[in-house]
Amino acid sequence: MNAPVAASDLADLSMTEAADAFARGELRAEALVRACLARIEAHDGKVNAVIRLDREAALAAAAAQDKARAAGEACGPLAGAPMMHKDMYYRAGKVSSCGSKIRRDFVPPVTATVLERLDAAGAIDMGTLNMAEFAQNPTGHNAHFGHCHNPWNLDYCTGGSSSGSGAGVAARFFTAALGSDTGGSIRLPATLCGVTGLKATQTRVSRHGVMPLSFSCDNVGPLVRTARDAARFLRVTAGQDPKDPTSAAEPVPDYEAALSGTVKGMRIAVCETYFLDGADAPVVAAFEQALAALREAGAVVTRVKAPSLAAIAAYTALVSRVEGAAIHANWMREHPGDYAIHLSARLFGGYAIPGHLYVEALSRRGALLRQFVAEALTGHDLVATPTLRIRVPTLAETDIDADPANWHRFMAVSANTRPFNYLGLPTLSVPCGFDDRGLPVGLQLAGRPFAEATVLRAGDAFQRVTDWHRRAPAL
Repeated sequence: MNAPVAASDLADLSMTEAADAFARGELRAEALVRACLARIEAHDGKVNAVIRLDREAALAAAAAQDKARAAGEACGPLAGAPMMHKDMYYRAGKVSSCGSKIRRDFVPPVTATVLERLDAAGAIDMGTLNMAEFAQNPTGHNAHFGHCHNPWNLDYCTGGSSSGSGAGVAARFFTAALGSDTGGSIRLPATLCGVTGLKATQTRVSRHGVMPLSFSCDNVGPLVRTARDAARFLRVTAGQDPKDPTSAAEPVPDYEAALSGTVKGMRIAVCETYFLDGADAPVVAAFEQALAALREAGAVVTRVKAPSLAAIAAYTALVSRVEGAAIHANWMREHPGDYAIHLSARLFGGYAIPGHLYVEALSRRGALLRQFVAEALTGHDLVATPTLRIRVPTLAETDIDADPANWHRFMAVSANTRPFNYLGLPTLSVPCGFDDRGLPVGLQLAGRPFAEATVLRAGDAFQRVTDWHRRAPAL
């Protein structure tokens, strides 16, 4: 038995730090769960990240792991790490509200494959988290369960739709959380809350047992503290699933073993237009400092032109709008008044889009992916952008139910993340600084299909030479 981790430090442990300390016998799982529960009880009344807290079940699971560890039994790669997940991941017999009034009492008969894989790896599930209604806004507003608040400043957005996941990881309520990403819903709360978020290649992770939003753009993935956390999480959850016929058969590498700690010789492209169009000065400053850190670490950063981005941005919104409307068609006919105003308007808008435009958007997807890769990734390993081109907005500034005039700022939140959902490319967001109001700024790194190992290696190398990911809100 090695020296135990100090009790005062427990909630600050990242997912991999916690799991590794548990495996070495330096950490009791029950002690970490209790530390996380104490933080939730002390601070979630302000943050509003949690929908359902399974306190006793989490403590029992942790105690069982401690007993097994003491008996010398083998433990999984995530044993000892407490987690909570966006309330759209089905667990048989447990309510999954999807952040909505319509499904407030829905009890699914199946468990999501991704939860089954986390369970098998030893993750301790503590319950479910707040989210935008049906995962359909980029800010984290929720008219039914209350808005989630940014732990860095409670007046500001968490980002959405995985609002509770981003806020809870930042507030040290747990070590990791599942989010979902259809237009940026992992990377946005990761950025706005100052944590790390990974959207893998489309089809890399099974979507079985997950409330859908867009057949073409939905992704399953983690919000965590570090790129190393994301690498281990993806290794556990990725891979083909017979329950999800869209899941890829591509072999799953050991992403964590690929974290070499260096970006020396890596070529990173920065698109001259679109991602920096109209960007706020503090965001640009933090982004340029991040690029400088990557150059100092040995990366080669060059500017490229990518004219395909105009069409990509337009088609992204069109595809998700139509597919979301199709998924909600019956509920929109039977319960239109049970949706928040902005969501009802968004879904009705999807019904007005002509079918030929939707088919056009889908049919051009492959060609635009090839064009973007040729423009931005030929001779380059990654594309770098700010994750969010504007400063973190307040909840009031992006509340479109209260004031429809906020629509432009509301949609600007996800402008830089949406294109990578349409293209299906693996994309990581890591903290890279703070703006002039003390709110986080994110660096977004995107690579070729199934090049998660390269994306994660760059994010990890960046985090080895910076400490933004180590900073936590005071609460």
